[in-house]
Amino acid sequence: MIKNFTDRQVPDQRGRTIMVTGANSGIGFETARVLAAKGARVLLGCRSEERAEDAMAVIRKEIPDSDLAFVPLDQASLKSVAAAAKLVGKEKRLDVLVNNAGIMMPPYELTEDGFESQFGVNHLGTFALTALLLPKLQQRKKARIVITSSLAHRSGRIDFNDINAEKRYNAMQRYAMSKLANILHAGELDRRLRAQGSTVSAICCHPGVADTELARHLPFFAQAIMPLARLFLSTSAEGAWSTLAAAAGKGAVGGKYYGPANFGGWTGPATEASRSFRARDEELAEKLWDLSVEMTGIEPAI
Repeated sequence: MIKNFTDRQVPDQRGRTIMVTGANSGIGFETARVLAAKGARVLLGCRSEERAEDAMAVIRKEIPDSDLAFVPLDQASLKSVAAAAKLVGKEKRLDVLVNNAGIMMPPYELTEDGFESQFGVNHLGTFALTALLLPKLQQRKKARIVITSSLAHRSGRIDFNDINAEKRYNAMQRYAMSKLANILHAGELDRRLRAQGSTVSAICCHPGVADTELARHLPFFAQAIMPLARLFLSTSAEGAWSTLAAAAGKGAVGGKYYGPANFGGWTGPATEASRSFRARDEELAEKLWDLSVEMTGIEPAI
């Protein structure tokens, strides 16, 4: 059982290999830093090699003997996702995949493959990477797949009639949609793994409201009040507690959803979190799964 979980409760990770996407800054960086400090080999999946190298330099300064490696990964490109999975496949082992990479509320744009960017990066990129790395993860007993969602999922709806926002684009609505997709994906994946008798588990989490680079696309008014708002936000290190609980917490359970315990899920130590009724809709999750297979052309081996 996960309750009042912080980074202090992360157990020894020596001998394990963990991939963290979007690991050069924010919650991904803090997740990678803590796991490296606990002895894990950490693979940093990032778009920019320069920023990944900078992040690894910071970690190595704090933890000189840390075992780190850069994996080129741009989730706006299925070609890049496939190349990253192929590279990770050469590792001796993979015990945990932490799907942290994402974007929030950018102007309307399409990914390399023609997907609306937030749905494409946050969900389809995650779906594809997870599917391609699943055989590697299944080689390890009790491997974990972590998928990061958001409190924003509560207002999310999957617009199957305009999946790429060709008719209308609202940045916040599309972000919420992508985060709902993350929870639905995690739940459906875990159900399929259980039906197969796999020891791999899929776990979802959210960071609450944390001060990270994701806020760079917020409207001008929101940007203007950020200095004051930061007084009430979690730091990136605190925001990573839920991710660390899902990735390494001894009480984490497949199919569960973890987030901060205080102020309606905004801040605090990690605990089991509540999800919207849509996020619990198994028929919706199955429909999204089928669409994701169709859009990515990747059929998970379960």
